[in-house]
Amino acid sequence: MDLVEISPSANPPVCRVVDYQKFLYQQKKKQKELKAKASKVVIKEIRFGPNTDDHDFNFKLKHAEKFLQEGAKVKAYVFFKGRTILFKEKGEILLLRFAQLLEEIGKVESMPKLEGKRMTMFIAPKAIKKK
Repeated sequence: MDLVEISPSANPPVCRVVDYQKFLYQQKKKQKELKAKASKVVIKEIRFGPNTDDHDFNFKLKHAEKFLQEGAKVKAYVFFKGRTILFKEKGEILLLRFAQLLEEIGKVESMPKLEGKRMTMFIAPKAIKKK
């Protein structure tokens, strides 16, 4: 049997006489339970080019809707290849239009941001109201 400090921040500190190995085992078990209950965040990526056509845009929009309804986050990005970096405004307009059309089922976490050759934007699903 060992003397184990349970709550060091309390006034006075709380101690208990227990089997230390059993105490450690129970702590690990609690940590494992909490970890199992935690939800994992899934991020799905959707890639556009700056000159993406309407049909391709709508096709990818439907996929994004499906991902958001399943509860995954969507990372939409425009990839600028070679000289297409000149069309930064087109890419930003494309992403903003994408966010506007997904407004009903998702909310924008971060606005379009240029990082190297990519302009990225994150969209998270709206919280589902529990009754």
